[in-house]
Amino acid sequence: MKTDHLLAPHSFTAGIEGPACDAHGNLYAVNFARQGTIGVVTPEGRGYVFVDLPSGSVGNGIRFDSAGDMLIADCTGHKVLKVDMRTRSVGVRGGDASMNQPNDLCITSDDLVFASDPEWVRFTGRIWRVTPQGETTLVSGPMGTTNGIEIDNEERHLFVDESEQRRIWRFDLDSGRISNPILFHEFPDFGLDGMRFDVEGNLYVTRYGKGTLVVLDRRGEVVEEIVLKGSRPSNLCFGGEDGRTLYITEVDHGTVEWVRVPHPGREWRMARRRVPSRD
Repeated sequence: MKTDHLLAPHSFTAGIEGPACDAHGNLYAVNFARQGTIGVVTPEGRGYVFVDLPSGSVGNGIRFDSAGDMLIADCTGHKVLKVDMRTRSVGVRGGDASMNQPNDLCITSDDLVFASDPEWVRFTGRIWRVTPQGETTLVSGPMGTTNGIEIDNEERHLFVDESEQRRIWRFDLDSGRISNPILFHEFPDFGLDGMRFDVEGNLYVTRYGKGTLVVLDRRGEVVEEIVLKGSRPSNLCFGGEDGRTLYITEVDHGTVEWVRVPHPGREWRMARRRVPSRD
């Protein structure tokens, strides 16, 4: 598959991460132009700083809730932030002082958020749950370096990868509780970062250091590997008019790479179930 860059190289810092598309086709990612920002790229291709985060906060993963508000993993502030998309005011959705550094997020259809929480120095990590009311609960014991995190289309399983250990785990998901971890796939080399499902149940995973995007089927078997322009893809999301454009944040060039794929993404479909007004 042919890939291309969306913006000029180094439009973002080396901390580029957390891409997410809203219901209107705008693409957002963290650290546009400088650390501590959220950048936006419009469907017309114009990029600019959408919001500055509070002093000391640096974003990582981004997701949108059912009201259209933006949720951001604040990796330095030990919390999950919420941005009102109309006023651009930044508040707090939830958090806990004992978090290492919230990294990536995933969200259910009823707005229950799960956050990966790696501790890179010790190669360990955990998973947290944040309710719509902001109640923040640790839901996993010690794991490897938790990073990419995603929920399947039926919302029966939660998936999380361990970057340093190169493993993807599948948990049973029931009423916000996770249990019964099963090894879904293990790679022999290179790191793992972001993960997203398409509507057919294929899991797309960025291979940090290898410069590829791997596609796993429902059985955890590799069905395709897409070669990217940069060696350090950090995260990804689905967008475009039909949900079949895959956007990949890419550290080497400090920009967003894109590629067309066969099926729309789960999160793209969720965003269109309730389209917030532009007013």
